[in-house]
Amino acid sequence: MKTINHIYINGQFITPHGNELFELVNPTTEETVAQVQLADVEDTRQAIAAAKAAFPIMRSASREQRMAWLQQLHDAVKSREVELIDTMVEEYGCMPAFAQGTVNHAIDSFMQMRDVLAKFPFETRVGNARVIMEPLGVVGLITPWNGNYGFIASKLATVIASGSTAVIKPSELSARQTALITECLHAAGLPNGVINIVTGRGDVVGAEITRHPDIAKISFTGSTAVGKTIARGAVDTLKRVTLELGGKSANVLLDDVDLQQAIPRALQVMSWNSGQACIAGTRLLVHENRLEEVKAQLRQDISQLEPGKNVGTAVTAQQYERVQAYIRKGVEEGAELLCGGEGRPAGFERGYFVKPTVFVNVRNDMTIAQQEIFGPVLSVITYKDDAEAIAIANDTVYGLQAYVSGKDAQRTQTVASQLIAGRVFVNGVYNEPQVPFGGFKQSGIGREFGTFGLEGYLEPKAIMGQ
Repeated sequence: MKTINHIYINGQFITPHGNELFELVNPTTEETVAQVQLADVEDTRQAIAAAKAAFPIMRSASREQRMAWLQQLHDAVKSREVELIDTMVEEYGCMPAFAQGTVNHAIDSFMQMRDVLAKFPFETRVGNARVIMEPLGVVGLITPWNGNYGFIASKLATVIASGSTAVIKPSELSARQTALITECLHAAGLPNGVINIVTGRGDVVGAEITRHPDIAKISFTGSTAVGKTIARGAVDTLKRVTLELGGKSANVLLDDVDLQQAIPRALQVMSWNSGQACIAGTRLLVHENRLEEVKAQLRQDISQLEPGKNVGTAVTAQQYERVQAYIRKGVEEGAELLCGGEGRPAGFERGYFVKPTVFVNVRNDMTIAQQEIFGPVLSVITYKDDAEAIAIANDTVYGLQAYVSGKDAQRTQTVASQLIAGRVFVNGVYNEPQVPFGGFKQSGIGREFGTFGLEGYLEPKAIMGQ
Protein backbone atom coordinates (compact mmCIF):
# COMPACT_ATOMS: atom_id res chain seq x y z
CA MET A 1 0.00 0.00 0.00
CA LYS A 2 1.37 3.40 -1.01
CA THR A 3 2.22 5.96 1.67
CA ILE A 4 2.11 9.69 0.94
CA ASN A 5 4.08 11.42 3.67
CA HIS A 6 5.37 14.64 2.15
CA ILE A 7 4.09 18.17 1.89
CA TYR A 8 5.74 21.07 0.05
CA ILE A 9 7.00 24.14 1.93
CA ASN A 10 9.57 26.73 0.86
CA GLY A 11 10.69 24.75 -2.15
CA GLN A 12 11.25 21.55 -0.17
CA PHE A 13 9.43 18.23 0.17
CA ILE A 14 9.18 17.65 3.92
CA THR A 15 7.54 15.18 6.26
CA PRO A 16 4.51 16.77 7.93
CA HIS A 17 4.65 17.64 11.60
CA GLY A 18 1.11 16.31 11.78
CA ASN A 19 0.81 12.58 12.47
CA GLU A 20 -2.83 11.90 11.57
CA LEU A 21 -3.18 9.22 8.87
CA PHE A 22 -5.97 9.20 6.29
CA GLU A 23 -6.82 6.18 4.16
CA LEU A 24 -7.51 6.52 0.45
CA VAL A 25 -10.01 4.03 -0.96
CA ASN A 26 -10.22 3.23 -4.66
CA PRO A 27 -13.86 4.07 -5.51
CA THR A 28 -14.01 1.46 -8.28
CA THR A 29 -12.68 -1.52 -6.28
CA GLU A 30 -13.52 -0.25 -2.74
CA GLU A 31 -10.02 -1.30 -1.66
CA THR A 32 -7.71 0.81 0.48
CA VAL A 33 -4.80 1.81 -1.76
CA ALA A 34 -2.85 4.46 0.14
CA GLN A 35 -2.29 6.21 3.44
CA VAL A 36 -1.78 9.95 3.66
CA GLN A 37 0.03 11.67 6.51
CA LEU A 38 -1.90 14.90 7.01
CA ALA A 39 -0.48 18.32 7.74
CA ASP A 40 -1.45 20.12 10.95
CA VAL A 41 -1.57 23.69 12.25
CA GLU A 42 2.21 23.91 12.72
CA ASP A 43 2.80 22.82 9.13
CA THR A 44 0.30 25.40 7.94
CA ARG A 45 2.01 28.17 9.87
CA GLN A 46 5.37 27.20 8.37
CA ALA A 47 3.87 27.34 4.89
CA ILE A 48 2.36 30.76 5.54
CA ALA A 49 5.68 32.05 6.90
CA ALA A 50 7.50 30.80 3.79
CA ALA A 51 4.96 32.44 1.51
CA LYS A 52 5.19 35.70 3.45
CA ALA A 53 9.01 35.70 3.19
CA ALA A 54 8.80 35.12 -0.58
CA PHE A 55 6.24 37.85 -1.22
CA PRO A 56 8.76 40.71 -1.73
CA ILE A 57 10.32 38.71 -4.61
CA MET A 58 6.95 38.27 -6.28
CA ARG A 59 5.78 41.81 -5.60
CA SER A 60 8.83 43.30 -7.32
CA ALA A 61 8.92 40.81 -10.21
CA SER A 62 8.32 42.35 -13.62
CA ARG A 63 5.41 41.49 -15.85
CA GLU A 64 7.84 39.66 -18.14
CA GLN A 65 9.24 37.58 -15.28
CA ARG A 66 5.77 36.52 -14.14
CA MET A 67 4.89 35.60 -17.72
CA ALA A 68 8.05 33.48 -17.90
CA TRP A 69 7.13 31.71 -14.67
CA LEU A 70 3.65 30.93 -16.04
CA GLN A 71 5.28 29.48 -19.15
CA GLN A 72 7.54 27.32 -16.98
CA LEU A 73 4.57 26.06 -14.97
CA HIS A 74 2.70 25.22 -18.16
CA ASP A 75 5.66 23.31 -19.57
CA ALA A 76 6.26 21.38 -16.34
CA VAL A 77 2.66 20.20 -16.04
CA LYS A 78 2.41 19.45 -19.75
CA SER A 79 5.46 17.23 -19.58
CA ARG A 80 3.63 14.72 -17.35
CA GLU A 81 0.22 14.88 -18.97
CA VAL A 82 -0.29 11.13 -19.43
CA GLU A 83 0.78 10.33 -15.87
CA LEU A 84 -1.53 12.99 -14.50
CA ILE A 85 -4.48 11.51 -16.41
CA ASP A 86 -3.78 7.93 -15.33
CA THR A 87 -3.39 8.90 -11.68
CA MET A 88 -6.67 10.83 -11.68
CA VAL A 89 -8.62 7.95 -13.23
CA GLU A 90 -7.22 5.44 -10.74
CA GLU A 91 -7.61 7.59 -7.63
CA TYR A 92 -10.87 9.31 -8.43
CA GLY A 93 -12.86 6.73 -10.37
CA CYS A 94 -13.69 9.10 -13.21
CA MET A 95 -13.73 8.34 -16.90
CA PRO A 96 -10.54 8.94 -18.94
CA ALA A 97 -12.26 11.62 -21.03
CA PHE A 98 -13.08 13.65 -17.94
CA ALA A 99 -9.55 13.24 -16.61
CA GLN A 100 -8.17 14.35 -19.97
CA GLY A 101 -10.37 17.45 -19.89
CA THR A 102 -9.31 18.26 -16.33
CA VAL A 103 -5.62 17.91 -17.13
CA ASN A 104 -6.02 20.00 -20.28
CA HIS A 105 -7.71 22.69 -18.19
CA ALA A 106 -4.82 22.64 -15.73
CA ILE A 107 -2.22 22.89 -18.48
CA ASP A 108 -4.06 25.62 -20.37
CA SER A 109 -4.77 27.71 -17.26
CA PHE A 110 -1.17 28.93 -17.10
CA MET A 111 -1.11 30.11 -20.71
CA GLN A 112 -4.56 31.66 -20.50
CA MET A 113 -3.52 33.73 -17.49
CA ARG A 114 -0.22 34.53 -19.21
CA ASP A 115 -2.25 36.06 -22.06
CA VAL A 116 -4.28 38.12 -19.58
CA LEU A 117 -1.13 39.26 -17.82
CA ALA A 118 0.51 40.36 -21.08
CA LYS A 119 -1.98 43.19 -21.57
CA PHE A 120 -3.42 43.81 -18.11
CA PRO A 121 -3.37 47.54 -17.17
CA PHE A 122 -1.66 47.56 -13.77
CA GLU A 123 -1.52 51.37 -13.86
CA THR A 124 -4.10 53.86 -15.15
CA ARG A 125 -4.59 57.61 -14.96
CA VAL A 126 -7.65 59.05 -13.24
CA GLY A 127 -7.50 62.83 -13.48
CA ASN A 128 -4.16 63.85 -12.01
CA ALA A 129 -3.75 60.62 -10.06
CA ARG A 130 -2.14 57.29 -10.84
CA VAL A 131 -4.15 54.21 -9.85
CA ILE A 132 -1.92 51.17 -9.38
CA MET A 133 -3.23 47.63 -9.01
CA GLU A 134 -1.10 45.94 -6.38
CA PRO A 135 -0.79 42.31 -5.24
CA LEU A 136 -2.39 41.36 -1.95
CA GLY A 137 0.30 39.21 -0.32
CA VAL A 138 -0.16 35.60 0.80
CA VAL A 139 -3.21 33.95 -0.76
CA GLY A 140 -4.78 30.81 0.68
CA LEU A 141 -6.13 28.50 -2.00
CA ILE A 142 -8.56 25.85 -0.75
CA THR A 143 -9.50 23.43 -3.50
CA PRO A 144 -11.98 20.51 -3.82
CA TRP A 145 -11.63 16.90 -4.92
CA ASN A 146 -13.84 17.07 -8.02
CA GLY A 147 -11.22 18.38 -10.45
CA ASN A 148 -8.14 18.70 -8.27
CA TYR A 149 -5.57 19.59 -10.95
CA GLY A 150 -7.74 22.19 -12.64
CA PHE A 151 -8.60 24.09 -9.49
CA ILE A 152 -5.01 24.13 -8.23
CA ALA A 153 -3.63 25.29 -11.57
CA SER A 154 -6.21 27.96 -12.39
CA LYS A 155 -6.06 29.57 -8.96
CA LEU A 156 -2.26 29.36 -8.77
CA ALA A 157 -1.90 30.89 -12.23
CA THR A 158 -3.88 33.91 -11.06
CA VAL A 159 -1.78 34.24 -7.91
CA ILE A 160 1.45 34.22 -9.95
CA ALA A 161 0.08 36.75 -12.45
CA SER A 162 -0.98 39.06 -9.62
CA GLY A 163 2.44 38.98 -7.94
CA SER A 164 1.34 37.24 -4.75
CA THR A 165 2.38 33.95 -3.16
CA ALA A 166 0.29 30.86 -2.40
CA VAL A 167 -0.49 28.41 0.36
CA ILE A 168 -2.58 25.66 -1.20
CA LYS A 169 -4.78 23.28 0.79
CA PRO A 170 -6.07 20.57 -1.56
CA SER A 171 -8.58 17.94 -0.54
CA GLU A 172 -7.10 14.95 1.24
CA LEU A 173 -9.27 12.77 -1.06
CA SER A 174 -7.01 13.77 -3.97
CA ALA A 175 -3.67 13.21 -2.24
CA ARG A 176 -2.11 11.08 -4.99
CA GLN A 177 -3.05 13.62 -7.65
CA THR A 178 -1.74 16.42 -5.43
CA ALA A 179 1.58 14.63 -4.88
CA LEU A 180 2.08 14.32 -8.63
CA ILE A 181 1.16 17.87 -9.60
CA THR A 182 3.33 19.15 -6.74
CA GLU A 183 6.30 17.45 -8.40
CA CYS A 184 5.41 19.27 -11.61
CA LEU A 185 5.15 22.65 -9.91
CA HIS A 186 8.47 22.09 -8.14
CA ALA A 187 10.14 21.26 -11.44
CA ALA A 188 9.00 24.61 -12.86
CA GLY A 189 11.71 26.23 -10.73
CA LEU A 190 9.94 29.23 -9.19
CA PRO A 191 11.58 30.94 -6.20
CA ASN A 192 11.34 29.06 -2.91
CA GLY A 193 8.25 29.94 -0.88
CA VAL A 194 6.15 31.18 -3.78
CA ILE A 195 4.20 27.90 -3.91
CA ASN A 196 3.42 25.91 -0.76
CA ILE A 197 1.13 22.88 -0.63
CA VAL A 198 -0.18 21.40 2.62
CA THR A 199 -2.62 18.52 2.37
CA GLY A 200 -4.77 18.30 5.47
CA ARG A 201 -8.24 18.45 6.90
CA GLY A 202 -10.41 21.47 6.35
CA ASP A 203 -11.11 21.90 10.04
CA VAL A 204 -7.36 21.93 10.75
CA VAL A 205 -5.38 23.36 7.82
CA GLY A 206 -8.31 25.21 6.27
CA ALA A 207 -9.26 26.70 9.61
CA GLU A 208 -5.73 27.98 10.21
CA ILE A 209 -5.59 29.55 6.76
CA THR A 210 -8.92 31.21 7.51
CA ARG A 211 -7.87 32.76 10.82
CA HIS A 212 -4.16 33.47 10.27
CA PRO A 213 -3.46 37.23 10.10
CA ASP A 214 -0.77 36.84 7.42
CA ILE A 215 -3.23 35.44 4.87
CA ALA A 216 -4.51 38.39 2.85
CA LYS A 217 -7.04 36.55 0.68
CA ILE A 218 -8.74 33.18 0.39
CA SER A 219 -9.97 31.62 -2.82
CA PHE A 220 -12.20 28.66 -2.00
CA THR A 221 -14.12 26.24 -4.19
CA GLY A 222 -16.46 23.85 -2.42
CA SER A 223 -19.76 23.58 -0.62
CA THR A 224 -21.88 26.56 0.32
CA ALA A 225 -21.89 25.48 3.98
CA VAL A 226 -18.08 25.49 4.20
CA GLY A 227 -17.90 28.71 2.18
CA LYS A 228 -20.07 30.44 4.77
CA THR A 229 -17.78 29.21 7.55
CA ILE A 230 -14.74 30.61 5.72
CA ALA A 231 -16.48 33.93 5.08
CA ARG A 232 -17.38 34.28 8.76
CA GLY A 233 -13.85 33.46 9.86
CA ALA A 234 -12.24 35.75 7.28
CA VAL A 235 -14.09 38.78 8.65
CA ASP A 236 -11.96 38.83 11.82
CA THR A 237 -8.88 39.88 9.83
CA LEU A 238 -10.82 41.40 6.90
CA LYS A 239 -9.44 38.94 4.38
CA ARG A 240 -10.57 39.30 0.82
CA VAL A 241 -12.50 36.23 -0.32
CA THR A 242 -13.45 34.60 -3.58
CA LEU A 243 -15.98 31.84 -2.98
CA GLU A 244 -17.15 29.50 -5.74
CA LEU A 245 -19.84 27.41 -4.11
CA GLY A 246 -22.76 25.13 -4.86
CA GLY A 247 -25.37 25.15 -7.58
CA LYS A 248 -28.71 23.73 -8.62
CA SER A 249 -28.66 24.75 -12.23
CA ALA A 250 -31.84 25.00 -14.27
CA ASN A 251 -31.92 23.77 -17.86
CA VAL A 252 -34.87 25.49 -19.56
CA LEU A 253 -36.24 23.82 -22.69
CA LEU A 254 -38.58 26.21 -24.48
CA ASP A 255 -41.69 24.76 -26.10
CA ASP A 256 -40.24 24.98 -29.64
CA VAL A 257 -37.08 23.05 -28.79
CA ASP A 258 -35.77 20.13 -30.84
CA LEU A 259 -35.86 17.35 -28.25
CA GLN A 260 -33.59 15.06 -30.25
CA GLN A 261 -30.82 17.60 -29.69
CA ALA A 262 -31.85 19.01 -26.31
CA ILE A 263 -32.41 15.79 -24.33
CA PRO A 264 -29.00 14.19 -25.02
CA ARG A 265 -27.42 17.52 -24.08
CA ALA A 266 -29.54 17.68 -20.91
CA LEU A 267 -28.33 14.23 -19.88
CA GLN A 268 -24.77 15.27 -20.63
CA VAL A 269 -24.84 18.39 -18.43
CA MET A 270 -26.71 16.50 -15.69
CA SER A 271 -24.09 13.75 -15.52
CA TRP A 272 -20.85 15.72 -15.89
CA ASN A 273 -18.26 14.14 -13.63
CA SER A 274 -20.85 11.56 -12.54
CA GLY A 275 -23.01 14.48 -11.43
CA GLN A 276 -20.27 15.66 -9.06
CA ALA A 277 -20.13 19.17 -10.49
CA CYS A 278 -21.49 22.42 -9.10
CA ILE A 279 -22.44 23.44 -12.66
CA ALA A 280 -24.48 20.30 -13.38
CA GLY A 281 -27.88 21.03 -14.97
CA THR A 282 -29.94 18.97 -12.54
CA ARG A 283 -33.33 20.71 -12.96
CA LEU A 284 -34.84 20.19 -16.41
CA LEU A 285 -37.70 22.65 -17.03
CA VAL A 286 -40.06 21.59 -19.85
CA HIS A 287 -43.36 22.96 -21.15
CA GLU A 288 -46.30 20.98 -19.79
CA ASN A 289 -47.61 20.30 -23.32
CA ARG A 290 -44.40 18.48 -24.23
CA LEU A 291 -43.93 16.41 -21.08
CA GLU A 292 -44.89 13.09 -22.66
CA GLU A 293 -42.51 13.69 -25.56
CA VAL A 294 -39.77 14.58 -23.10
CA LYS A 295 -40.38 11.40 -21.08
CA ALA A 296 -40.20 9.25 -24.20
CA GLN A 297 -36.99 10.94 -25.34
CA LEU A 298 -35.42 10.56 -21.90
CA ARG A 299 -36.26 6.84 -21.80
CA GLN A 300 -34.65 6.46 -25.21
CA ASP A 301 -31.52 8.52 -24.55
CA ILE A 302 -30.76 7.50 -20.96
CA SER A 303 -28.92 4.51 -22.43
CA GLN A 304 -26.18 6.90 -23.54
CA LEU A 305 -25.13 7.13 -19.89
CA GLU A 306 -23.27 3.90 -19.20
CA PRO A 307 -21.66 3.43 -15.77
CA GLY A 308 -18.09 2.28 -16.19
CA LYS A 309 -17.95 3.53 -19.79
CA ASN A 310 -18.87 7.23 -19.70
CA VAL A 311 -20.16 7.66 -16.13
CA GLY A 312 -17.76 7.08 -13.27
CA THR A 313 -18.21 6.44 -9.58
CA ALA A 314 -19.12 8.56 -6.61
CA VAL A 315 -15.90 9.63 -4.93
CA THR A 316 -16.45 7.82 -1.59
CA ALA A 317 -18.84 5.42 0.10
CA GLN A 318 -20.22 8.39 2.04
CA GLN A 319 -20.98 10.28 -1.16
CA TYR A 320 -22.59 7.18 -2.69
CA GLU A 321 -24.89 6.79 0.33
CA ARG A 322 -25.70 10.50 0.23
CA VAL A 323 -26.95 10.19 -3.34
CA GLN A 324 -28.93 7.06 -2.48
CA ALA A 325 -30.64 8.94 0.33
CA TYR A 326 -31.68 11.72 -2.05
CA ILE A 327 -33.13 9.17 -4.48
CA ARG A 328 -35.18 7.66 -1.64
CA LYS A 329 -36.27 11.15 -0.62
CA GLY A 330 -37.52 11.87 -4.13
CA VAL A 331 -39.72 8.77 -4.06
CA GLU A 332 -40.97 9.55 -0.55
CA GLU A 333 -41.96 13.09 -1.53
CA GLY A 334 -44.03 11.86 -4.47
CA ALA A 335 -41.83 12.37 -7.52
CA GLU A 336 -42.26 9.79 -10.30
CA LEU A 337 -39.18 7.66 -10.93
CA LEU A 338 -38.77 7.47 -14.71
CA CYS A 339 -35.30 5.88 -14.96
CA GLY A 340 -32.69 4.55 -12.58
CA GLY A 341 -33.29 4.45 -8.85
CA GLU A 342 -31.57 3.09 -5.79
CA GLY A 343 -28.69 0.63 -5.78
CA ARG A 344 -25.83 -0.14 -8.10
CA PRO A 345 -26.36 -0.51 -11.85
CA ALA A 346 -26.83 -4.04 -13.20
CA GLY A 347 -23.57 -5.93 -13.41
CA PHE A 348 -21.79 -3.96 -10.67
CA GLU A 349 -21.26 -5.73 -7.36
CA ARG A 350 -18.47 -3.39 -6.24
CA GLY A 351 -17.64 0.24 -6.77
CA TYR A 352 -19.52 3.39 -5.85
CA PHE A 353 -21.49 3.47 -9.10
CA VAL A 354 -24.85 5.24 -9.10
CA LYS A 355 -27.63 4.50 -11.58
CA PRO A 356 -28.28 7.57 -13.76
CA THR A 357 -31.67 8.58 -12.38
CA VAL A 358 -34.50 10.72 -13.75
CA PHE A 359 -37.53 11.91 -11.80
CA VAL A 360 -40.58 13.48 -13.47
CA ASN A 361 -43.58 15.29 -12.01
CA VAL A 362 -41.21 17.05 -9.64
CA ARG A 363 -42.34 20.18 -7.82
CA ASN A 364 -39.72 22.85 -7.37
CA ASP A 365 -40.23 22.83 -3.60
CA MET A 366 -39.21 19.16 -3.32
CA THR A 367 -35.90 18.33 -1.67
CA ILE A 368 -34.43 16.86 -4.87
CA ALA A 369 -35.22 20.10 -6.71
CA GLN A 370 -33.76 22.44 -4.11
CA GLN A 371 -30.69 20.72 -2.66
CA GLU A 372 -27.43 19.96 -4.42
CA ILE A 373 -27.25 16.16 -4.72
CA PHE A 374 -23.83 15.85 -6.38
CA GLY A 375 -24.81 12.74 -8.29
CA PRO A 376 -26.38 11.84 -11.68
CA VAL A 377 -29.95 12.65 -10.63
CA LEU A 378 -32.23 14.77 -12.85
CA SER A 379 -35.48 16.44 -11.77
CA VAL A 380 -37.99 17.22 -14.55
CA ILE A 381 -40.29 20.13 -13.72
CA THR A 382 -43.09 21.44 -15.93
CA TYR A 383 -44.13 25.06 -16.58
CA LYS A 384 -47.02 26.78 -18.37
CA ASP A 385 -45.26 29.70 -20.11
CA ASP A 386 -41.90 31.45 -20.34
CA ALA A 387 -42.62 33.67 -17.36
CA GLU A 388 -43.29 30.69 -15.13
CA ALA A 389 -40.19 28.91 -16.45
CA ILE A 390 -38.06 31.91 -15.48
CA ALA A 391 -39.71 32.12 -12.06
CA ILE A 392 -39.10 28.42 -11.36
CA ALA A 393 -35.51 28.59 -12.59
CA ASN A 394 -34.81 31.52 -10.27
CA ASP A 395 -36.64 29.96 -7.30
CA THR A 396 -33.49 28.62 -5.63
CA VAL A 397 -30.88 29.86 -3.17
CA TYR A 398 -28.26 29.19 -5.84
CA GLY A 399 -27.26 31.08 -8.98
CA LEU A 400 -24.15 29.57 -10.50
CA GLN A 401 -25.05 28.37 -13.99
CA ALA A 402 -28.09 27.89 -16.23
CA TYR A 403 -28.99 26.58 -19.67
CA VAL A 404 -31.62 27.59 -22.25
CA SER A 405 -32.56 25.80 -25.48
CA GLY A 406 -35.03 26.82 -28.19
CA LYS A 407 -35.30 27.64 -31.89
CA ASP A 408 -36.18 31.35 -31.59
CA ALA A 409 -32.92 33.23 -31.02
CA GLN A 410 -34.56 36.39 -29.67
CA ARG A 411 -36.69 34.39 -27.27
CA THR A 412 -33.79 32.33 -25.92
CA GLN A 413 -31.78 35.50 -25.36
CA THR A 414 -34.73 37.13 -23.57
CA VAL A 415 -35.06 34.17 -21.23
CA ALA A 416 -31.30 33.94 -20.69
CA SER A 417 -31.10 37.61 -19.71
CA GLN A 418 -33.67 37.05 -16.95
CA LEU A 419 -32.05 34.02 -15.34
CA ILE A 420 -30.15 34.81 -12.14
CA ALA A 421 -26.90 32.95 -12.72
CA GLY A 422 -23.24 33.76 -13.23
CA ARG A 423 -23.18 31.91 -16.56
CA VAL A 424 -26.00 31.05 -18.96
CA PHE A 425 -25.44 28.73 -21.93
CA VAL A 426 -27.78 29.07 -24.91
CA ASN A 427 -28.32 26.13 -27.26
CA GLY A 428 -25.13 24.35 -26.34
CA VAL A 429 -22.11 24.23 -24.07
CA TYR A 430 -19.15 26.39 -25.02
CA ASN A 431 -15.57 26.83 -23.88
CA GLU A 432 -14.80 30.50 -23.23
CA PRO A 433 -11.97 30.32 -20.69
CA GLN A 434 -11.48 34.08 -20.33
CA VAL A 435 -15.04 34.92 -19.31
CA PRO A 436 -15.78 35.28 -15.59
CA PHE A 437 -16.89 32.25 -13.59
CA GLY A 438 -18.77 32.53 -10.32
CA GLY A 439 -22.23 32.78 -8.89
CA PHE A 440 -25.08 34.94 -7.70
CA LYS A 441 -26.80 34.48 -4.34
CA GLN A 442 -25.50 31.52 -2.30
CA SER A 443 -23.41 30.21 -5.18
CA GLY A 444 -20.60 32.48 -4.12
CA ILE A 445 -18.78 35.80 -4.05
CA GLY A 446 -16.42 37.11 -6.72
CA ARG A 447 -15.26 35.67 -10.02
CA GLU A 448 -12.45 33.49 -11.33
CA PHE A 449 -10.74 33.39 -14.76
CA GLY A 450 -9.63 36.05 -17.19
CA THR A 451 -9.38 39.73 -16.41
CA PHE A 452 -12.25 39.63 -13.93
CA GLY A 453 -10.50 36.85 -12.01
CA LEU A 454 -7.16 38.65 -11.90
CA GLU A 455 -8.77 41.84 -10.60
CA GLY A 456 -10.02 39.86 -7.60
CA TYR A 457 -6.41 39.20 -6.56
CA LEU A 458 -5.37 42.85 -6.73
CA GLU A 459 -6.04 46.00 -4.69
CA PRO A 460 -6.18 49.48 -6.25
CA LYS A 461 -3.91 52.16 -4.78
CA ALA A 462 -4.28 55.81 -5.78
CA ILE A 463 -1.19 58.03 -5.86
CA MET A 464 -2.03 61.73 -6.15
CA GLY A 465 0.38 64.61 -6.65
CA GLN A 466 4.08 64.60 -7.40
